[in-house]
Formats: sequence, structure tokens, C-alpha cells
Amino acid sequence: MVDSLPRPSVRTVHSTVTPVSNFVAYAETLEYHTSHALEFIDITADVQNAVARAGVQMGQVVVISNHTTAAVVLNEHEPLLLNDMARTLSRIAPAGDYYEHNDFSIRTVNMTERECANGHAHCQHLFLGASETLPVHNGRAYIGQYQSLFLVELDHARLRSVFVQVLGIGG
Repeated sequence: MVDSLPRPSVRTVHSTVTPVSNFVAYAETLEYHTSHALEFIDITADVQNAVARAGVQMGQVVVISNHTTAAVVLNEHEPLLLNDMARTLSRIAPAGDYYEHNDFSIRTVNMTERECANGHAHCQHLFLGASETLPVHNGRAYIGQYQSLFLVELDHARLRSVFVQVLGIGG
């Protein structure tokens, strides 16, 4: 018996087919000095420049934070909204709450000499994630008009790194 439910309509806005040749794999690490917790650093232009250096016309770019207390997110770059997002994160996992991770009298794993109480930052990271994958189209990371890529510092000021990998067909 054939299912007779109507199928949703699909409209192709634009489509490009590129033969598989001239494959490019490119990677670089971007570094940023953060200044405080819940800082949103717009890294969009740096990622777009990395895509341009890669010479990829059609493919994907992956942007990943190399840290468990710094996230990479795609959202709108509007100052009041950034304040709202920071406030929301601080409500979800407040710095002043109790975290077993911060209780150095019971914690025995992954301890370093410079260990700090940052359980809240790890918990906030759960809601943001470490990476974004974006399509590359016509030599640019394809994002919306109001979208920006951010490195989000969830812990304290320090040097952070973001790994950018671009894969696709060169032009």
C-alpha cells in the first residue's frame, strides 16, 4: 500500500554542482587574548579571512574551541542581546553555586598547580558547545545577514585558541 499523504514542497533557491577535483584541505589556529568571563569575541572576519586564504570555493569550514571553558557559537551581534545571553548563562550556571569540580578537598582527577574554581564555566559550556560547521559557498563562509561567529570566554582572562579547518573545492 502506498502512503498517500502529501509530501511537503521543496523549493531550491540556488544550486551549484562542482566536479570533484582540485580538493583543498587547509587549517590554521587563531589566538585571542580574552579579558573576562562571559565575553563574546566576534571572530567572523578572522574565519572569513581563513576561508579566503584556503582558496576554497565550495565546501565546509569547521571552527572549534580547543578549550572546555570557551565556546564557539553562531548568533546575532547586537550588544544588548550579547548582554542578555551573558546574563542567561550566568543564571543557568552561576559562578557562586557549589560545584564538586571546585571542591579541591574531594577532587583528585585532572588537577594542576594553577587549578581554579571554574565548574560553572564547564556547565555553561554544555549549553553552547565547542564548534560550528558552516558551508563555504563562492569562497565565503555562508552565514545569515545578522549572524556572527563568537568565541565565548566562560572562565577568566587568558590566551585562547580556535582551530579553523576548511575543506572543499578550490577555485
